[in-house]
Amino acid sequence: MLNRVRSAVAHLVSSGGAPPPRPKSPDLPNAPSPQTAAPPEAPRSPPATAGSGSAAPAKTVEARASFSRPTFLQLSPGGLRRADDHAGRAVQSPPDTGRRLPWSTGYAEVINAGKSRHNEDQACCEVVYVEGRRSVSGAPREPSQGQGLCFYYWGLFDGHAGGGAAEMAARLLHRHIREQLKDLSCWSSQKEVTHESLVVGAIENAFQFMDEQMARERRGHQVEGGCCALVVVYLLGKVYVANAGDSRAIIVRNGEIIPMSREFTPETERQRLQLLGFLKPELLGGEFTHLEFPRRIQPKELGQRMLYRDQNMTGWAYKKIELEDLRFPLVCGEGKKARVMATIGVTRGLGDHNLKVCSSTLPIKPFLSCFPEVRVYDLTQYEHCPDDVLVLGTDGLWDVTSDCEVAATVDRVLSAYEPNDPSRYKALAQALVLGARGTPRDRGWRLPNNKLGSGDDISVFVIPLGGPGSYS
Repeated sequence: MLNRVRSAVAHLVSSGGAPPPRPKSPDLPNAPSPQTAAPPEAPRSPPATAGSGSAAPAKTVEARASFSRPTFLQLSPGGLRRADDHAGRAVQSPPDTGRRLPWSTGYAEVINAGKSRHNEDQACCEVVYVEGRRSVSGAPREPSQGQGLCFYYWGLFDGHAGGGAAEMAARLLHRHIREQLKDLSCWSSQKEVTHESLVVGAIENAFQFMDEQMARERRGHQVEGGCCALVVVYLLGKVYVANAGDSRAIIVRNGEIIPMSREFTPETERQRLQLLGFLKPELLGGEFTHLEFPRRIQPKELGQRMLYRDQNMTGWAYKKIELEDLRFPLVCGEGKKARVMATIGVTRGLGDHNLKVCSSTLPIKPFLSCFPEVRVYDLTQYEHCPDDVLVLGTDGLWDVTSDCEVAATVDRVLSAYEPNDPSRYKALAQALVLGARGTPRDRGWRLPNNKLGSGDDISVFVIPLGGPGSYS
């Protein structure tokens, strides 16, 4: 067993962190599409139990059921086939006819260039009504009986190792948030407990409950995968941006760029991962070390001094190499090739409960956090114009597009439309997706500077902060 682990991990490290594919369990047939599933208290959705690989399901009906797109796209069967075409990579957006998304939100997406069988991104956009509870233990408040509130919700879910987790989160996460926000209607001011902190706590709890539901239901279904989750909640004048993964959000306000999230990767969370490995060495299985070295240590270097850093260090120092330092590093690789246990490149998200180091039984989930970082933006503190927007994108956008390039596209596209034209935000979302995808050439999809465009799934929301939407 140990020899198989060593050889498998060595292969992963030498190949830049790309694990060999394993057959993917088929998704359940007739699975409901996003935003149509039952509430958390009576779930009926296919969950995600993660693994590696994206092999095609055996049955045609299962293959089609495994590919579903957000219902607000209103795709016909022909449109669904075009959305699933890796060669054409047609950009998909909601139709001009029918109900617009809240706040005239713009949305666009495109499938990957062959990275996985289907588009593993999912999206959700909803207006959610929250009924108030009759009372809360320790804080009864009879005047609030029957009262409720409403919140606006946007979510992007970037699936990996299958689309099951992303589909499930798109259907149910906002319902978990709704359930957690029920206590707000009977909230009474308490020392050092603000209304804002209660909303943040409700969102954090909802992510945890969503992840726990995926863990419970994975035993009864055969859907693999995990997902990054980027969620926006607008409630009572404030925008809450919750991120778990490597999707990102920025506000572009009067040309200024305001980051509203950060990426959670093996590099950005190195010290958290190392600390967990230090406190619970049993999670490393005797095959990994929590220490980081500039490069892999060779047996001939035993007894020599080598640069290293541990969970407490941001800089580097020297240590004498010991036998246990020859183990594989908990975090290996750099940049987009960085991996936890040579397996996964993100450190926060939902699902991945069955994810293990290749050819071993060593679980990776203990090192992955389902809790998001929540940042708050008060809309009432600024006078926003129709060109001020909140841009949400999966990593397919940000891998090839900088914040400044996004801001430049915002200015270029919106200036070509009348300020009161609600279609301007969809046009902006499409321009951002097209700019990241590039155009097909002899050597793949290329940007105008001839650099490679994004071969990943790309999904983008453009939320206007001062446009025709009603924010009351």
